[in-house]
Amino acid sequence: MPVDTINSRFAIVTGSSSGIGLAVTSALLNQGVKVLAMSRKKGELAPLLSHFGEQLIWCKGDVTQASDLDKLAALAKDIGPVDYLVPNAGIAQLGDSLDAEAFHRQWAVNGAGALNTLAVLRNQLAPQASVVFIATFLSAITFPGLGAYIASKSALKAQARTLAVELAEAGIRINLVSPGPTATPIWGSLGLDETSLNSVATSVCQRLLTGQFLEASAVADAIVFLLSDAARGIYGQDLIVDAGFTLS
Repeated sequence: MPVDTINSRFAIVTGSSSGIGLAVTSALLNQGVKVLAMSRKKGELAPLLSHFGEQLIWCKGDVTQASDLDKLAALAKDIGPVDYLVPNAGIAQLGDSLDAEAFHRQWAVNGAGALNTLAVLRNQLAPQASVVFIATFLSAITFPGLGAYIASKSALKAQARTLAVELAEAGIRINLVSPGPTATPIWGSLGLDETSLNSVATSVCQRLLTGQFLEASAVADAIVFLLSDAARGIYGQDLIVDAGFTLS
């Protein structure tokens, strides 16, 4: 993406301390965007904060907490109109697909957390602002034990596509990226032992055309593209970045 299309813009990224959120934050910073990054811990943001100085601002917060989202909005208001928004914060937990509590826990972050982030910032979005939500490639298939996670992301997708229509008149573009198997810490949070995790990884890699998990930067590049003016004609679409997993 040419630097002059996004230089001096302002972005907000949640769930920015690791994985895809960190990769998006890094990509935007490297292209001259000022970023307000929100996460519960600094995590891997620390080197970026040191390197980019005032170009990167960190807000400690949890997207399930209204007070934290209000704090994020207050910080954003002091900086200026928000050109790019990536409500990336998400969790994945294994559980029985009939476990309602498992769905509520994951919806609180993956769905409500993302939508409430947009809601609290709605009036601070710049003209021609762009929003990219994070869905999942699993909406097109199944994965035992992740029914609640898939449901939370699929419900988010339905609402995001409707919002794309509702907010288009205001000049706001909304799209989604559905990452495939990506090498991020979220896999380690599933609660699988090392043997089981390795077995799952081996099975997954057999369906990837590249034979290996995606790098977070590959997903981040797709997100940054959808944020940019190069994607100005794209509304309400779900870009699946899965190294061909869903082809087989």
